[in-house]
Amino acid sequence: MTASTLEEIMDHSADHMSKAIIHLEAEVLKIRAGKATPQMLDGLVVEYYGSPTPIAQVANITSVDARTLTIQPWEKNMLAPIERSIMAANIGVTPQNDGVMIKLFLPPLTEERRKEFIKVAKGKAEDSKVSIRAIRRAAKEAMEKLEKDGKVGKDDLARAEKELEKVTGEHTAKIDELLKHKEAELLEV
Repeated sequence: MTASTLEEIMDHSADHMSKAIIHLEAEVLKIRAGKATPQMLDGLVVEYYGSPTPIAQVANITSVDARTLTIQPWEKNMLAPIERSIMAANIGVTPQNDGVMIKLFLPPLTEERRKEFIKVAKGKAEDSKVSIRAIRRAAKEAMEKLEKDGKVGKDDLARAEKELEKVTGEHTAKIDELLKHKEAELLEV
């Protein structure tokens, strides 16, 4: 971290902590909660003229009902590569190719599967907390270096560290809230 003032360090840290939460939100959206959503396929790529391309960029993905997704590629020759990509992703669904589009019929979630998804969500939340703690640690080290170099006083450092703890606590609380909502969504039958 090459910030020169306590304020720059705080801004940089808060920005990175917010990005960690945005990443967690995206990851948690991919965890299936019994409802078929096009976001479930985010992150899946297909080989498109020699380059890996997200499925959403080569096909129209729609949610027909709570348990069915349809994937209609813009080019018919993309049906097989999309089907292979879904199979390789191992998302627990077998694609049904009718020659025009691919349908994904999501089975109802069993209690065991719901618990597995909650474990996955908790793991992703913990990864985000670890990331936030690492950001806090780097910010504290940068602040202490400023104090050691004589660029800030002990009082300013103490105030900045207190503010850093407050920001860290707020972001950690957001992670806990996100996880709580996802757990409730997963347990909803």
